[in-house]
Amino acid sequence: MKITSATIAQYPIKAVAVVATPEATSSEACAIIFGMDAFDDLYAANAKFAQNFGGSELTGRAARGLAVVTCMDSRIDPLGLLGLKPGDAKILRNAGARVTDDVLRTLVLAVYVLGVERVLVMPHTDCGMAKVTDPDVHALTSARGVDTRSLEFHTVRDQSEALRHDLTRIRTSPFLPADMPVAGAIYDVRTGLLKPSDY
Repeated sequence: MKITSATIAQYPIKAVAVVATPEATSSEACAIIFGMDAFDDLYAANAKFAQNFGGSELTGRAARGLAVVTCMDSRIDPLGLLGLKPGDAKILRNAGARVTDDVLRTLVLAVYVLGVERVLVMPHTDCGMAKVTDPDVHALTSARGVDTRSLEFHTVRDQSEALRHDLTRIRTSPFLPADMPVAGAIYDVRTGLLKPSDY
């Protein structure tokens, strides 16, 4: 990464100590140069948001009894695309919208503590997790000197089959109500439409 005066001028810097090597990646160099100041734009936006904050009456329970399991992809606005507002649903996000052990743990809490009565699993088109395999990710991290072979990334070879698998995990979990409505739908990032699953 080439650091120029124009690059630095984009950020409010209190102190700069450049120790990055020429081999450093962009993210490594930015972390070294900008530190916590790289988040000042977010803190400023939050201060503006808080001036007209109107959510203090929300309880933390899912007002519409819904939990949504979806991807971390930044193109997805779960509340907006489902006609929801803050407080309506519990939103669980990870890479690929996969129903992992931690998602199941969170759903148990959502159901028994936070008022969730139905679950929608919502992966999406053009997902990065469908474009790589676990071995691909291990190779990418290994090239950076990081051994991730002890991790399972739950990459997606077949999105329809992955969705079927994840819906089955929820429906057959001994920790969740057997009669709880569970559905799947794939969100199209190009059209904004949901395609409900038949599973």
